[in-house]
Amino acid sequence: MELNLSRPIAFLDLETTGIKVATDRIVEICILKINPDQSTKIKTQRINPEMAIPPEVIAIHGITDDDVKDCPTFRMVAYEFSHFLENCDLAGFNSNHFDIPLLVEEFLRADVEFDIKGRRLIDVQNIFHKMEPRNLSAAYKFYCNKEHIHAHSAESDTIATYEILKAQLDRYKGITIKERWGKIIEPIVNDVKMLSDFSYSTKAADLVGHIIYDDKNQEVFNFGKHKGKSVVQVFKDEPSYYDWIMKSEFPLSTKKVVTSIKLRGFNNESVKLELF
Repeated sequence: MELNLSRPIAFLDLETTGIKVATDRIVEICILKINPDQSTKIKTQRINPEMAIPPEVIAIHGITDDDVKDCPTFRMVAYEFSHFLENCDLAGFNSNHFDIPLLVEEFLRADVEFDIKGRRLIDVQNIFHKMEPRNLSAAYKFYCNKEHIHAHSAESDTIATYEILKAQLDRYKGITIKERWGKIIEPIVNDVKMLSDFSYSTKAADLVGHIIYDDKNQEVFNFGKHKGKSVVQVFKDEPSYYDWIMKSEFPLSTKKVVTSIKLRGFNNESVKLELF
């Protein structure tokens, strides 16, 4: 089943120096852009991460320091990729938790604004895990009946993810989650908004889920000693916690959200003082 699109969607996959969004870097990126008329364009680029690639990571994706030493840095190609992704919804495999947050982090480090507001984010892994919990290679075999021979190649993983999502739409057409989870929600349909909503387990305020929304739609911490507590209230009661976050190895995208919440709380207090 082809995707029902009202605007382009970009499937992406990153090979990196590790799994820490705040400190690791991209060594290879592939983006497969699907247009509403079903025409496609693929863009693959190896990147010099400006840091050593650990041996245990090389053992996974096979990209060495020598392979990328003469490649451009991300800063050198950031505008090119930002333009390629303009007006695109985004999709990938585990992309909501890793690929998209790390990509945004790289854009921030390169001083290139890349706003994800208004974009739909589809995580094929989350759909897969909710319906048939396994990994990418197993998903490719299960849905497409193909062996994922070149696993951990950015281009191969990206194309496989696109094929899996189309196969998921065929397999789950008309099936509601009531049949699996015992509760009624809308059936899986060929709609980017629905697929994006279904890709999330919790509603997060930042990309990696350090800050989430509670049932009152207020931002709360999702880690550490203040887990479950209101971000605004914690900063009011313990101002030094904000400074600790800003000085620690949190993603820049998380720090940006935290600062926005901090400033909003400060502005609200200022308004209250002016009223008196």
